[in-house]
Amino acid sequence: MSKVIVHIDLNAFFARAEEIRDPSLENKPVAIGHNGRAGVVSTCSYKAREYGVRSAMQMKEALRLCPHLIIIPGDYRYYSALSETFTNFVRKYTKIVEKASVDEVYADFTDVLKNVKNPELFFKDFQNKLFQETKLKCSIGVGPTKFLAKMASDYKKPMGITIIRRRDIEKILYPISINDLYGVGKKSAPRLISVGINTVGDLAKALNEDNEDVYNIIGKFSHVLKEWLNGYGDDKVMVEEWDPKSIGNSTTFKEDTQDYEVIKEYFKYLAREVSDRAKKESKLGNCIQIMVKDTSYVAHNKSITFGEPTNDYQTILNYAIKLFDKNYTGIMLRACGVTLQNLVSPQDLAVQMTFFDYEKHEEENKTKLLINEFNRKLGTNNLKRASEVKKDGSSRRN
Repeated sequence: MSKVIVHIDLNAFFARAEEIRDPSLENKPVAIGHNGRAGVVSTCSYKAREYGVRSAMQMKEALRLCPHLIIIPGDYRYYSALSETFTNFVRKYTKIVEKASVDEVYADFTDVLKNVKNPELFFKDFQNKLFQETKLKCSIGVGPTKFLAKMASDYKKPMGITIIRRRDIEKILYPISINDLYGVGKKSAPRLISVGINTVGDLAKALNEDNEDVYNIIGKFSHVLKEWLNGYGDDKVMVEEWDPKSIGNSTTFKEDTQDYEVIKEYFKYLAREVSDRAKKESKLGNCIQIMVKDTSYVAHNKSITFGEPTNDYQTILNYAIKLFDKNYTGIMLRACGVTLQNLVSPQDLAVQMTFFDYEKHEEENKTKLLINEFNRKLGTNNLKRASEVKKDGSSRRN
């Protein structure tokens, strides 16, 4: 029996979040990002898209297209909190939820829909309740696999509901431009068009006929696409462990990119989200791993281990950017991720303190208590430990 996999995608999430916070922005061209020579559009409202503004565009180009564009710097802590509210809303319906990125989840609704006679009406009610409770808007895709659910949620935006069964693939997907097929990168699409593959239907036919030209362009990923376009493939929604050994987040870019500033903005968001989640779970880690995925869906991972465990945002971001700067070769990317690993609880860390560390800690405390006692008797605050005094003789700020 086929599963019912649902992909729920928040519409223009960052821009919508700002509209929720400031309703006067509704129906106005809004872009999230930074102005200036190196500024890029992280995402934008649907009104801004009417002027040709899009994600990953240079901000100066966006302003040329839409001179009255309202630019708002990203507030990623706020977006992360709103994203968590969204995910918790979905979990009211099913516990089998996988957070694909800040603004999208996969969920297994197989058991939920067993006795539902009208799934479309069910999901319309879901959309309305999400809006009533959070003011967020979403598009919903339903299918027997994650790929079909993803393609279905992209089919109608904003606030669309699309169900793609295996029997619907030819009718719904085949007419779609090859440029809009999930899994086909910006570099591959023009090459496919050059050999006569203009639509998803053209690609499906070529894959089923084992077309050599297509295989040479897409490579081994051809086998995955063939399976997807025949209605099969990954249908497992990955649920996080209750007490994870790592906390990570990844996101697929709105468009493939090799723009350093765009990628850095994504890392900023992901580092913030990982930090917030680690703090919420009361976890610390001493290993940062980054992941970047190229347009062939090949993931490249790099990690660094350091001494003192942390969940500090700036520390996580600094290590992530350091890894990226050291290893990035300038290739076109479609996704990135940040993970905090080797997690421990603060109380466990205290138990793990070595005897030497304990003695040193105790000695420092005794020294400080003794200095405080001298200061109290002398009625001054001038006596300090050497470690609290800078080389120029001035005291450190506490």
